[in-house]
Amino acid sequence: MLSTLSADFRIIFERDPAARNWLEVLFCYPGLQALLFHRLAHWLHIVGIPFIPRFISHLARFLTGIEIHPGAAIGQGVFIDHGMGVVIGETAIVGDYALIYQGVTLGGTGKESGKRHPTVGENVVVGAGAKVLGNIHVGNNVRIGAGSVVLRDVPSNCTVVGVPGRIIYRSGVRVAPLEHNNLPDSEAEVIRALVDRIESLEEQIQNLQRALPGTKTPVLAGNLSAEKDDSTQDTPCCNLRDKAIQEFLDGAGI
Repeated sequence: MLSTLSADFRIIFERDPAARNWLEVLFCYPGLQALLFHRLAHWLHIVGIPFIPRFISHLARFLTGIEIHPGAAIGQGVFIDHGMGVVIGETAIVGDYALIYQGVTLGGTGKESGKRHPTVGENVVVGAGAKVLGNIHVGNNVRIGAGSVVLRDVPSNCTVVGVPGRIIYRSGVRVAPLEHNNLPDSEAEVIRALVDRIESLEEQIQNLQRALPGTKTPVLAGNLSAEKDDSTQDTPCCNLRDKAIQEFLDGAGI
């Protein structure tokens, strides 16, 4: 128990640059306080003492804004950063050295009995506002992007983004747990592929039209590289469309 509490305390200095001294961490970090309450409530829950574990959990929720059911199993070195609005269900299992941000829910999907909450592996990062729901398994070294909704099993060593969560494999690439600016944007990648495909099809159509005798080749407004004549070169609609596509591809879209 003492080694677990020590790991919970030390991990804060490793992962939070704002942690300056032990007194500040002990009294001003609700994530650590919620875990301290939970360790006691979980032990009483395992022993079989009624009411008191749930009351301790309720008191911790009132004081910290973090609700952890006494039945949840949480490994050592888990860091709940900020923590307001975090909910961890009764049968949830959280592996060692997981990093959980505010607004995260590790919950169920209905009124089923038995194991109904997720199992989260070691060194997992769950971004702010993410929801991991149901009796699913999240592997080790997984990153779940902020606001994602995860409803299916996630293999180890990959990243999940979106609603519902989509798996982006990144096996073999070591990523720092605090590197949130390096999350992939799957929607933008798909739209980029569609734009490239449209331009390719437009080019093929133009080549076919040039091959036909007596056919004047029209200029397609969506083709950024198409040759424009005087009647379409300064068309505001075309210019705005091209500008919007380029801004999206540069990162302004999603």
